[in-house]
Amino acid sequence: MTGEVVVHIVDDDEDLRQSLAFLLGSVGIQALTYPDAHAFLAEFDPAEPAVVVVDVRMPGLSGFGLQEELTGRGYPAPVVFCSAHGDIPMSVRALTRGAVNFLEKPYEPQKILEVVQQQQTEAGRRFASHAARQEVVRRLGGLTQREREVLRFVIDGVPSQAVAHRLGTSVKTIDVHRARIKAKTEAESLGSLVRDILAHRVEV
Repeated sequence: MTGEVVVHIVDDDEDLRQSLAFLLGSVGIQALTYPDAHAFLAEFDPAEPAVVVVDVRMPGLSGFGLQEELTGRGYPAPVVFCSAHGDIPMSVRALTRGAVNFLEKPYEPQKILEVVQQQQTEAGRRFASHAARQEVVRRLGGLTQREREVLRFVIDGVPSQAVAHRLGTSVKTIDVHRARIKAKTEAESLGSLVRDILAHRVEV
């Protein structure tokens, strides 16, 4: 899947971003370039598997600000920070906030190629997982509040009789809810639905 993963280069240094795009292109990696964070946010496709290579210090929104914005949107792309003024506290800040690497400028060509290629593989995994999670969220979207309540009991392994007692209703009514949950979520079984919810950490 790595060949389908684009690299977004966000840097206010035009010569640097163009030279990096050329370097990546020389080994068959598609790269798109942006002069600042706002241009990137206005143009990128959030559904397209990608790696983001971003400068820390840019006019307007900084690299760290862009990272926070993308995290807030749930965007799963690996972020690689670059800086000509890097120091240990800056790199620690980037990595503790979820960046996958921190590189100093000027780039060592072989090093950045290795990092980008590695993160293309990681991006493929992350975007596939994100898409699967979004699909589970979609499938749960049509449930009523009572059906979600019953489903939470199912996830906790509570038998129908006990659920009926706690909700003050009949076992037959709970079984009807369970059948509707299965039908609405297009699940092969409630067990498989529960596995999907837990595997992708989806809130019910």
